[in-house]
Amino acid sequence: MADMVPMKVEARPGVGKGAARAARRAGYVPGVIYGAGKEPTTIQVQGSQLLKVLQQGGYYTTMFELDVDGEKHTVIPKAMQKNLLNGLPTHVDFLRLAKGATVTIEVPVEFINEKECPGLEEGGTLNVVRHAVEVDVLATAMPDTFTIDLTGYALGDSVNASAITLPEGAVFTITDRDFTIATIATPAGMGGASEDEDGEGAEGDAETAEADGDAEGGEEESKG
Repeated sequence: MADMVPMKVEARPGVGKGAARAARRAGYVPGVIYGAGKEPTTIQVQGSQLLKVLQQGGYYTTMFELDVDGEKHTVIPKAMQKNLLNGLPTHVDFLRLAKGATVTIEVPVEFINEKECPGLEEGGTLNVVRHAVEVDVLATAMPDTFTIDLTGYALGDSVNASAITLPEGAVFTITDRDFTIATIATPAGMGGASEDEDGEGAEGDAETAEADGDAEGGEEESKG
């Protein structure tokens, strides 16, 4: 995880739609800090500053120290509303963290050593089932990404959650199986499509099969 990122914000005068519109007209993005058993704090962030932070990537897996007119809040981003026309942020939510807090986040997955993967070298394709994986993790140990080494995977192999090295104390929110992250799919004309171990990589095929069965007269995941 990267170091905690400091960011100066301002207390937002007033609440409600009118105050939020006024903040946007002045070049700010309105927002709120909540959680840790404390009253919500309404804030506004300079729009240009927020865009710069977003361009650096890893926004939702970054812990920020927000300085609200001299008062410090340790937070992580929880939600962002955007303008439907231009995609610019219109409101941001931050979750205030208590000491030792555990958070549930989605961590992006990246793959390395594709040239060391026999299945890909033989013409197979990497079929990514999950581009991000949800975990429960200490806020102080949030990873920016999970890196999976494809070395040695053959045609038809599944790349499962067990290929990921978790930070100490972290757990997947899916706990009942070694779920599939990706498969090394067999090219067309080389013996048909590959199957992953728990069927997650073939959701489209499963839906099609169910539809076919209905026509003949026969017959998700998050932490609460």
